[in-house]
Amino acid sequence: MSLLRARYYDHPDGEDAFGKIVATNKYALSAGLAWSMFDVLTLTKPQGYGPTLGRFAYNTGPLMGMATAFTLTTLTATNVRGKDDKFNYFLGGFAAGGVFGAWKHNHVAGLCAGLFLGIAGVIKKMSVEQGWEFFPDTPLRQYGGLNIASNDWTIMPDPPKNWTTEKAKEEEKA
Repeated sequence: MSLLRARYYDHPDGEDAFGKIVATNKYALSAGLAWSMFDVLTLTKPQGYGPTLGRFAYNTGPLMGMATAFTLTTLTATNVRGKDDKFNYFLGGFAAGGVFGAWKHNHVAGLCAGLFLGIAGVIKKMSVEQGWEFFPDTPLRQYGGLNIASNDWTIMPDPPKNWTTEKAKEEEKA
């Protein structure tokens, strides 16, 4: 399997640590680069290549650390406890919150982020176990696109094709 195509749920929890780290860090890297671009262009506006790269590292590195902390803590908890349940995801989210607190030099922010990310991890695990998705994939053509004329944007469905007006019914009877 290609390394860049790694997905978190390709293997059961507790297995394939490297593949799971790659899968979570892909999202952390993309979010970190997007936030860093926003930060550099609108907030901090560093002058020169060095400070710009420093801002990218300052924003992207901790996000990747949070993803890695979540993955490794969840993996370790699954293997140590011998159970694959929601509590492992809560511990992983709490570990990611600890990395956030260290990044911001604020233990209260780390505690709050840990609780939030732990609860988010529990909700994600519930969605996997119960088979529902928070953000389901929807095809674009279902909701429209560039060719609006081919889509039905009305509230009422189209009438049946065999309908006629009252006037036409009267003419048929006569």
